Amino acid sequence: MEQRADAGHGDGADEHLLREAEKIAVALGRMFPGLCEVVLHDLRDPDHAVRAIENNLSGRRVGDPATELGLARVADPDYPGVVQNYPNRFPDGRPAKSTSIGIKNAAGEYVAALCLNLDVSVLSPVTLALSNLVATDGAHRERPLETLRDRTARELREAVEARAAERGATPRSLSREEKKALVRQLQHDGYFASRDAAQAIADLLGVSRATVYNYAK
Repeated sequence: MEQRADAGHGDGADEHLLREAEKIAVALGRMFPGLCEVVLHDLRDPDHAVRAIENNLSGRRVGDPATELGLARVADPDYPGVVQNYPNRFPDGRPAKSTSIGIKNAAGEYVAALCLNLDVSVLSPVTLALSNLVATDGAHRERPLETLRDRTARELREAVEARAAERGATPRSLSREEKKALVRQLQHDGYFASRDAAQAIADLLGVSRATVYNYAK
């Protein structure tokens, strides 16, 4: 971390706030090395506001002036205390995501700001790689090719009875076309993954196993 700039002025309580905030800046920056720049601004001296930089990604130095956001806080005590996840850019053009946290003293005046600048250019290729990794073939989105677990007999029975109840009937009293539609829906939902599913469906519907397979075609 660049060495802290001695403020050389200000109330002792304000200075205590700055020293405590500096601990947070150091800890946050070291948690995300090479990824997130953390800057502590001393807003008591806007022309030389940068008091500490951990994990320097922007090329700024201790003693550099406050940013526009810092000046806005100096000018207006009612300026929002937290401005989060706003788009930003490093001097070399790399995109960043930034969060700025204003720190007020007991009198309600902004005396410091803790700013985090995340280098999203490092994360973008990772995000793309992960998106490609979890992507599935659009041709198979309508109908799953398989289920990754067996459906239990209880689940199967409940599904058949629920679909029959939607038509105001019992499974065995369904018409031939309704039974065919029900079997095809069960197949679509993965209930045929179990070896004994066809026979269980046949028993519930009061038809033969061969009929169930015929309905499923």
